Amino acid sequence: MSLTASPAPAPRISYGAVLGSPYVARLLSGSLTGRLPNGMAPVAILLLATASGSSIAFGGLLSALYGLSSALSQPVKGRLMDRHGQSAVHLPAALLNSALLVALPLSGPYGGPGLATAIVVVGLTTPPLEAGLRALWPSVLPDPRLRHAALALDPGAQGLLYIVGPLLSAALASAYNPAVALAVTAALGLAGTAAVALAPPARRWRPEPFVGQDAAPARQLATPAVLLLFVSLTGIGFAIGAMNVWSISMAEHHHQDMLSGIIPAAFSTGAFLGGLIYGSRTWTGTTTRRLIIATAAFLAGWLPILALPAPYAATAAVTVPGAFLTIVVACAYVTTDAFTPAGRTSEAYAWLILAIGAGQSAGTALAGRLAEQPLAGAALPAAGAAFALTVLLAARRRLGPTGHMQSGRHRRPLRGRHKMPFSGRNTPTFQPF
Repeated sequence: MSLTASPAPAPRISYGAVLGSPYVARLLSGSLTGRLPNGMAPVAILLLATASGSSIAFGGLLSALYGLSSALSQPVKGRLMDRHGQSAVHLPAALLNSALLVALPLSGPYGGPGLATAIVVVGLTTPPLEAGLRALWPSVLPDPRLRHAALALDPGAQGLLYIVGPLLSAALASAYNPAVALAVTAALGLAGTAAVALAPPARRWRPEPFVGQDAAPARQLATPAVLLLFVSLTGIGFAIGAMNVWSISMAEHHHQDMLSGIIPAAFSTGAFLGGLIYGSRTWTGTTTRRLIIATAAFLAGWLPILALPAPYAATAAVTVPGAFLTIVVACAYVTTDAFTPAGRTSEAYAWLILAIGAGQSAGTALAGRLAEQPLAGAALPAAGAAFALTVLLAARRRLGPTGHMQSGRHRRPLRGRHKMPFSGRNTPTFQPF
């Protein structure tokens, strides 16, 4: 009989352990609060435009411009963070963004539509909190299992922003006026961003310098593997954007205005619950395999709506693709990290956010043109998901371990350096979850 003791099983991951780790609760809650304008501002801008006598179409244009400009500016702000640190980017961006949001109501009486359009470019100054938070996790949570849970918890909780944000904006505009909604939006964004930017991990954070052959060329960020991953994510964003318009079409068809908010809320709730389940377990297999399986499940989840179900059935159906969305996004971040040169992680994460945002804009635009055709509108989310899966299947060799080795990107610990929990630097080795 062997006397060798078998290793004790690793303790089960708990969100209490994640949130109880130093600074995690502050960073997560601050980031979510700071990102509330993403859900509040578009609604407040639309309500402001209509209250000022402009058409819904013009208000929608301003809201779309805010979201699009915010997404397009993400890579620039990500690169600035990689060069100058997070606090140096977050705080000035939050101050300018909040000031412009508060000033937006003045554009009506004093500048007309032209100035209103210019001020909505406030989206360009949106603090890059999402990319920044992903870059902070390795230094805040050195344990890869806890980091895995945090990476799943954040995208799931982010879905709640698009439930709480629009409802809060609408309530404030109804009880007071849209200017108050914009002022509260600005205050929440500034307070949340300050909570993150002034936290010690954010103030100390600097990208991990790389020693080796990957240090020089700036264009190495755009490897074939990363480009294919981002192209696939445009399909994920396309599905989300098309779903938002399809929910409005459902509301109009069934004469139930609340469906336009209930269906996206059900989708976001599924994302939150899916993130909780995924992050609480340790999964076997490669990240690439999980990414492809989750994308296939995301696609399968959209197929029931092709039958044009009744409102309650449609609401229940969208929770399924929502549940797998969080897994897709979490695996995409891990894969991006594996192929990104050290010192450029924030910029890479920002490009990922832009890819999803660009796809979402395209899905919204095309779904709007097909809104009068119920079956075509219901098919668009599945079409976006199918595109994402097709690209991932074509890229699976590049995204797998072999492709990682061929890309020449490895984060190696520098000789003589000991990794400290709050050294302010990214973890120099990639840990697949």
